[in-house]
Amino acid sequence: MLEPINIDLAALNITSLLPMAITIFGALSIICIDLMTKNLSKSLYTVLTILFILLSLGAVLGYHGDSRGFFDVVLVDGIALMTQIIILVTSALFVPLALGGRRFQEFAMAEFYALFLFMIAGFQFMVSSDNLILIFIGLETASLSLYTMIAMHNRAKAHEAAIKYFTMGALAAGFFVMSSLIFYALTGSIEIHQIAEVLQTKNFEPLVAVLAGTVFMLGALGFKLSMVPFHTWTPDVYEGSSSALAGYMSVVPKIAGFVVAMRLFEMLIGSGVVWLENILYICVVLTMTFGNIVALVQEDVKRMLAFSSIAHAGFVMSAVLIGTTEANSGLFLYWVLFMFANLGAFTMLWVTRHRKNLWDERYQHPFSKFSGMIKIMPVNAVIMGVFMFALAGMPPFSVFWGKLYLMSAAVNNGFIVLAIIMALNSAMAVYYYMKLIVYMFLKEPVSNDESIYTSNTSTTLKVIIGIAVLVTSISVVMVEPLLKMITNYVTLSGF
Repeated sequence: MLEPINIDLAALNITSLLPMAITIFGALSIICIDLMTKNLSKSLYTVLTILFILLSLGAVLGYHGDSRGFFDVVLVDGIALMTQIIILVTSALFVPLALGGRRFQEFAMAEFYALFLFMIAGFQFMVSSDNLILIFIGLETASLSLYTMIAMHNRAKAHEAAIKYFTMGALAAGFFVMSSLIFYALTGSIEIHQIAEVLQTKNFEPLVAVLAGTVFMLGALGFKLSMVPFHTWTPDVYEGSSSALAGYMSVVPKIAGFVVAMRLFEMLIGSGVVWLENILYICVVLTMTFGNIVALVQEDVKRMLAFSSIAHAGFVMSAVLIGTTEANSGLFLYWVLFMFANLGAFTMLWVTRHRKNLWDERYQHPFSKFSGMIKIMPVNAVIMGVFMFALAGMPPFSVFWGKLYLMSAAVNNGFIVLAIIMALNSAMAVYYYMKLIVYMFLKEPVSNDESIYTSNTSTTLKVIIGIAVLVTSISVVMVEPLLKMITNYVTLSGF
C-alpha cells in the first residue's frame, strides 16, 4: 500500500507566488466584472489594472522569504525581484496611456486589460525561475497575450503585425522546446543550476549535442531580444502596433529575455563552453551595428526607433557576454535609464497619433511630420528633443551613463575591441537621432495647425511624459544610488 505523501506548506513558500497570483487574480476579476456589468467606463478598467499592478509591486518589494519556493521551481533571488520591479513600474506607466484624449478601440475593451495582466504574470514567472519548463510557460503566456493585444488595435497593419509576431514566436517557441529537450537528454534535469553541475562533471563529451542545444536556445532568446538575424519581425510589428504598446514592447519583453539569457548563457560559459563566447561576441557586434546602420536610412520615426531598439538590445547583450557582476549591474542600470527615455519617445508619438495618415501614404510618423515643430509646439519639440538626446547617449542625459558604465565594464574585463565597437556604434546612433532634431528645429513646418499635434493629449499623458522627462534629465544625480541598489541585488543573486 502506497504511503501518503506529506507536503510541508511552509517549505512550499507559497508567498513566492504572491506577486504573480495578484496579477492573475486581477485579470480574472476584470473578466468577471465585464461579464456581470456591460458598458463600464474604460477608466474603471484602467484604475483596476493599475491597482493590481501596484499590489503586485508591493508584494515584490515586501518579500522576505526564502529564495526557493513551490517545489523549488520558483526562484525569487535578487535578479528576479529587481526585474519584476522594472516590469511592474513600466506597466504602471503604460496603463494610464489608455486615458488619452481620443478613444481607441482596444483601450475600451475589458479583455485588453485582462490580457495585459496575464502578460505581466507570464513575464513574472519567466524571470522568477531557473526551471526551463516554467520559463517556457511564462514566455508563452506572455507572448500569446501580447499577440492578441497587438491585433486588437484593429488596423490592417495591426493584424499583419500580430500574424508576423505569432508566426515568428511559434518558431522561437519550437527552438526553446528543442533546446530544453536536448539539455534534459544530456543532463537529466531542466533546472539551470543542475544542468551546469552535470555539464561540468561530464566534461562535454557529447559536444555536438551541447552545440545544438545552445544554438536552439540562442535562436529562441534571439527572437525575443530582436538579435540579428532573428530581428526581422521587429520593425513591422512595431509599426503595426499602437505607439504606446510598441514602446512597452521595446522594454518589458526584452528585460525578461535578458534575465533568461543571463541565467542560461552565463551558466554555459562558466561551465566551459568557450565557443559560446565567440558566438555571442559575433551576435552582439552584428546586432548593434546592423540596427544602427538600418536606422540611418529610415523615413519613419517609429521604424527608426524600432531599429534603434535592436541596436540597444545588442549593446546591452554585451553584458551577458562579459558575464561579471559589474557587467550585469550595468545591464540593469542601462535598461532602467533606457526605459524612461524610450517609453517617453513612443508616448510622444502616441500623443500625435491619428486614425488617418495625414502626412504620408505609407507612414504614420514620417520625419516630415515633425518639420518646424518648434514653431508650432515648442514645448513638445523640446521634450522630444530631450528623449532623442538621451537615446543617442549624449551627456548628461540618462542613457549616456548606462553606455559609459557598460563600456567601462568591457574595458575592465579585457574586452577592449568590444568597447571600441560599442563607442563607434554610439557615435553612429547620434546621426539618426539628431536627424529628428534637425527636422523639428531647423526646417519649416508643413502645417501651422496646432491641433493635429495634440489630438490625443490629456492630463494623464502629460503626467507620464513629465515623469519620463524628469528622470531622463536629472539622471546624473540618480545614477550612483541606483547603481548601488542594483549591485546589491545582483550580488544577492550570486552572479
